[in-house]
Amino acid sequence: MRLSVCLLLVSLALSCYQANALVCPALAFEVTGFFFLSDKQLKLQVAKFNPPPEALAAKLQVKHCTDQIPLSDRLLIEKALLEIVVKCNV
Repeated sequence: MRLSVCLLLVSLALSCYQANALVCPALAFEVTGFFFLSDKQLKLQVAKFNPPPEALAAKLQVKHCTDQIPLSDRLLIEKALLEIVVKCNV
């Protein structure tokens, strides 16, 4: 539960750092995709940023932790993130 709250807060901070900021669709897709993509799909998604291998390994390690969250809870997190996007893009 603690990890999901941390991820939600980080996503909120990155997505809505200003009251009038628009959330980039690519960021929204990456954040929500993190919960649902396979390792292979996530590697392809992150490859466009050309991350160092240790950063990619760290992201995959965190993803393996979030994969332990039940699907129903991940869907609730996604719903909360989408509500944040809607409120930030007003």
